[in-house]
Amino acid sequence: MHSLTQAPFLSLAGISKRYGGVRALANVDFACQRGSIHAVLGENGAGKSTLIKIISGVVQPDEGTITLDGHAVTFPNPQAANAAGIVCIFQELSLMPDLSVADNIGITSPPRRFGLIDRRAQRRRAEELLARVGCEDINPLMRVRQLPLSRRQMVEIAKALGRNPKLLVLDEATSALTAADVDKVYAILHGLRDAGLSLLYISHRMHEIDALADTCSVFRNGQHIDTFAKGARTEEQIVQMMIGREWRNVYPPKPVRNERPAPALELRDIGWEDRLSGISLTVGRGEIVGLGGLDGQGQRELLLALFGVLRGVSGEIRINGERRRISSPAEAKHEAVGMALIPEDRKTEGLMLPMSVRDNISIAALGSMTHGIVVDRARESARIEEIAAKLKIKFGNIGDAVATLSGGNQQKVVIAKWLLTGARIVLLNDPTRGIDVGTKQEIYQLLRDLADSGTAILFYSTDYDELIGCCDRVLILYDGRIVRELEGADITEANIVASSLNLSLDAAKAPHA
Repeated sequence: MHSLTQAPFLSLAGISKRYGGVRALANVDFACQRGSIHAVLGENGAGKSTLIKIISGVVQPDEGTITLDGHAVTFPNPQAANAAGIVCIFQELSLMPDLSVADNIGITSPPRRFGLIDRRAQRRRAEELLARVGCEDINPLMRVRQLPLSRRQMVEIAKALGRNPKLLVLDEATSALTAADVDKVYAILHGLRDAGLSLLYISHRMHEIDALADTCSVFRNGQHIDTFAKGARTEEQIVQMMIGREWRNVYPPKPVRNERPAPALELRDIGWEDRLSGISLTVGRGEIVGLGGLDGQGQRELLLALFGVLRGVSGEIRINGERRRISSPAEAKHEAVGMALIPEDRKTEGLMLPMSVRDNISIAALGSMTHGIVVDRARESARIEEIAAKLKIKFGNIGDAVATLSGGNQQKVVIAKWLLTGARIVLLNDPTRGIDVGTKQEIYQLLRDLADSGTAILFYSTDYDELIGCCDRVLILYDGRIVRELEGADITEANIVASSLNLSLDAAKAPHA
């Protein structure tokens, strides 16, 4: 166990930061030790991101002092923080998609020979760092944009380790990872801690905090609420500190049904290349059907196929009993189909970050708010105000860039955008990734409210608890096929895990050694 009495490697005293009229941090004292993993907890907007930006030199505090290894420091920019050994891995990846993996890993200080970049040495260095994070399978010469999100996240971690950090800051660093990669990252972080590094870890996943953290600090409304050793507080106590109120049951109750509702969406023998094969399923009106299984088993491809993004999809899609050909997103969202897709990566696939909150919410439904070619601004404003209130979206001004909102509120804008189209079938691709517990709770309630109003929801999540808590049925995919359907009392973590590994459900009941 790491002592809280030893001299801290990093300490902050009286740190305050305001953005206009918004108080991001208020007189914060904070410290972290060498050889320790320190979890920073709090809802979106609690001040965690501002804290990390100050530590990493992205922004400067209005008041207060920073001490690193016993010396007062100021970081006018991220390069100064990097030079002092502070390296960050942010949830929003810093990789350049059109450069190779090796170029991205070595971009800050590439090896040189005769004044030119030594490509061979750069590739060897990239191979060493990829091997260090257990990703020997990634070709260093591949362009980053060719990698799935989970692999890009591992490249980001390899890039950070290549900078030889003394303090490593991880902001939702596992949110896009497969279960196998999460285990690799856990082992890497424990090894770094044991080697004497200081690690700051931000996550909304309580089981990760339990698995990794030595010490926890809770922030709320820009204030440092408490710091304590792991295990000193219950999960309920921690969540109550984070949200400032008593934590009720996270998931709304599911309706009791005597029979399945009429199908709004039917798939028959859907296939695509070698990724999907023989997919048949139904989603009833008012039903939430989950897609489970290990990451990368065809869940995302299935959602993209339904939404008309993929070419060469075979099989049959029926909407309210009528066969439909959906060959583009425009056809998917057309009134005759009424489908919406909430994408996995809100930053690159769901939002136009420099544009306003208003424009992001209204863009998918502009056709229903125009007279000829002129947008009815009064109708647009009224509908946006209504949907923003319904989803409890927090923003300063509706004309502000959506990039200024917290992650949870950005995700609400993506959902609002599609709800404004009047969609009757909603496809969700891991919609709560990197979102705080309070906002998750609001999204779960929204999904149940939508279902209660007759919307059919197909919901892929990498979080087993969400599948158990939200879904009326759960379909487990393995190698591009549905291998099991779980319903009612059979929707348990043990059954989901066993099914995800394509084991019999008896394996879930077997005693553990």
